[in-house]
Amino acid sequence: MNLPTPLPDAGRRHDIDALRALAFLFVILYHVAMYYVADWPWHLKSPHAAEWLQWPMRVLNLWRMDLVFLISGVSLGFLARHQGTAALLRSRGARLMLPLVFGMMVIVPYQAYAQGVANGLIAPGFGAFLLRYLSMAGPWPRRAFDGAEFGMTWNHLWYLPYLFAYTALVALTLPLWQSPAGQWVRRRFNALRGWKLLLLPVLPLLAWTVLLAPHFPPTHNLVRDFYLHAIYLTVFLYGYWMGVDTGIWKELERMRRVSLVLAVVAIAAFIALRVGARGSAPDLLVDLLRTLYMWLAIATILGHGHRHLNHPWPWLRWANESVYPWYVLHQTLIIVAVVWLAPLALGPVLEPALILAATIGGCWLLTDGLVRRVRWLRPLFGLTRRARPAPALRDQSPLSLASTRST
Repeated sequence: MNLPTPLPDAGRRHDIDALRALAFLFVILYHVAMYYVADWPWHLKSPHAAEWLQWPMRVLNLWRMDLVFLISGVSLGFLARHQGTAALLRSRGARLMLPLVFGMMVIVPYQAYAQGVANGLIAPGFGAFLLRYLSMAGPWPRRAFDGAEFGMTWNHLWYLPYLFAYTALVALTLPLWQSPAGQWVRRRFNALRGWKLLLLPVLPLLAWTVLLAPHFPPTHNLVRDFYLHAIYLTVFLYGYWMGVDTGIWKELERMRRVSLVLAVVAIAAFIALRVGARGSAPDLLVDLLRTLYMWLAIATILGHGHRHLNHPWPWLRWANESVYPWYVLHQTLIIVAVVWLAPLALGPVLEPALILAATIGGCWLLTDGLVRRVRWLRPLFGLTRRARPAPALRDQSPLSLASTRST
């Protein structure tokens, strides 16, 4: 059996950085499309909602967040090399929970307000809504907005508490993962090759789907979301085990074309069963094809990413620092764009193009023009504080300061 070879400490995985940025860009595209997909609940719905969008969205939805959590696990694998339990909890807690609290109080409320007004259950006037929302003075009308029963909502920011919960679980059990038994599990997973790498990781995902999905549908309720927790934690652990290994990444790269073909076959069979059988297909077969496609799609993306993206791209440093602010801001900007543009009745082509452009432009302007420049704002959007310039530099002329920054 070929044992995995650890990456050198100095090696930076540019493909993981690039995939993280691209995965969150897909999240933005997905949420814009949620306004237009027919029969899928979202905060607001377009009069141009289309049924044909359901299958492209479903094909994407079967792996998009699973990929995000796996990449997050990879990142934790790198961090855990140099940080113990306390340091991981402190650093991850600050980077995840502070933006969550800030987002729930400042960024997300407009989403709830717009939904409540559209539902006819909240009176127009964002200022009055915000005062009531922040004070949590009384219960909201039933189904006024998503999460109204809790008084305050995290909406699209649910990823942050989920990720912190999984990170804390791994951090608190680091001695277990670093023990001989934990290292044996890691080695066994990273030693998977060929068909075993493409099929065996599916088995736990299939088990969770068969056992939990019928009883615990996705809710994004941190306490009761047992099925999604099982799936997301499993792929998070896969990423944690894979992070600092080279052998498994080379194998994913080698198998990337095979995994792509198999992923296409799996999703085609899944769609054929769902459409052709019209609900009469065996549940186990449908679940198998769904989880098989999920893992094969992720394996394909990781393999092609390792092959083509593992370079220090000029845009990568900017993208790495923009991911968190864009994630926090994007859905509220989508809602703002919808509220402004929908009354203009621009049609099903121009309107979504302008909503997407306004969202991306707004994320860029707010992040590069404000968040990254204001030192106290940075931690509220998941960024580290920049060190204050040294006193000697503050006394220099603007010309000499510019020269210092460029070196």
